[in-house]
Amino acid sequence: MKLLAIESSSDLFSAALSLDGRIVERSAPCGASHSENALPIVRALLEGESLALQALDGIAFGAGPGAFTGLRLAASVAQGLAVGAGLPVLGIGSLEALALGAGDGLIYACADARMNEVYCAAYRVAGERVETVLAPVVVPPSHAPLPPGQDWRGAGSGFGAYGAALQARLGPGLAAIDAAARPRAGAIARLAAPRFSRGEAHDPALAAPLYVRDKIALTTQERLAAGGQK
Repeated sequence: MKLLAIESSSDLFSAALSLDGRIVERSAPCGASHSENALPIVRALLEGESLALQALDGIAFGAGPGAFTGLRLAASVAQGLAVGAGLPVLGIGSLEALALGAGDGLIYACADARMNEVYCAAYRVAGERVETVLAPVVVPPSHAPLPPGQDWRGAGSGFGAYGAALQARLGPGLAAIDAAARPRAGAIARLAAPRFSRGEAHDPALAAPLYVRDKIALTTQERLAAGGQK
């Protein structure tokens, strides 16, 4: 199976090809313009492997949660390329990809959500298998959900932005931290391959980001309306 994967939920843009299990990945420097780098990097990947887009079996993208602009870019690029080539698409959770990239064990994935909040989730990783222990939420660092047990390894930009607050919240259950870890397209491709094989991909018209914050924003509006505040 041959897949293209795109991930731009953080300050790092990356794209990868999964070629019958072999992963080839390219990325732009952190902070570089995702919109300027996306198509040139995808083009370079395909040309490097002498592949036409139409020769692929599908396109996967990091659906989020993460930076809204980055999520929309990944979904729209995947959608546009897939429509043009007649390919199915599949969105993959960016925190799940972050956890897979951190390696085997108990991974507490946490990304900076800005506005004094973090996106966080907890996973158990074993090889290519990622089991969700705590589903993604967006909360202030001081309210991050507590995972069960000990020996959790923190990964992601949330620990870089709010490390002290998160360590105070998670306490001794947190054994190590990698604040430099980011979701990468290679991990998106690894997660996507078995799901494409199971027929979980869909029409590109249905490609959409996973914002997570939507429900929180609605609750805030309701609370302000109830209090008569603006």
